Amino acid sequence: MHLHRAASGPLPPGFTARAAHPDGTLADLYDSHLIPPNLRRAHQALDRAVDRCYRRTRFTTERERVEHLFALYERLQAPLAAKSAPRPRTRRRRLQPRAPYTDSKP
Repeated sequence: MHLHRAASGPLPPGFTARAAHPDGTLADLYDSHLIPPNLRRAHQALDRAVDRCYRRTRFTTERERVEHLFALYERLQAPLAAKSAPRPRTRRRRLQPRAPYTDSKP
């Protein structure tokens, strides 16, 4: 399943699989030991489609996926952090006091 097809076509399997369990709470449906098989398969298919958006090879573990995504985030965020980094403080010059104003008419 390609992500753009899932977004533009009929509901992706995850939505139809979730709709097959209208009385199930999120806590019940997404408990790792109790998740219905059709919902688990739908989420795995969606995970694979999203993974392909980020790289060609599959992630072997959830940890590998998260590490990869955080590394991408850090690379994208680095230029923004550099732009917003505070400038080094410079020493301000003191202004010399001016001579007092006098209103002298000849």
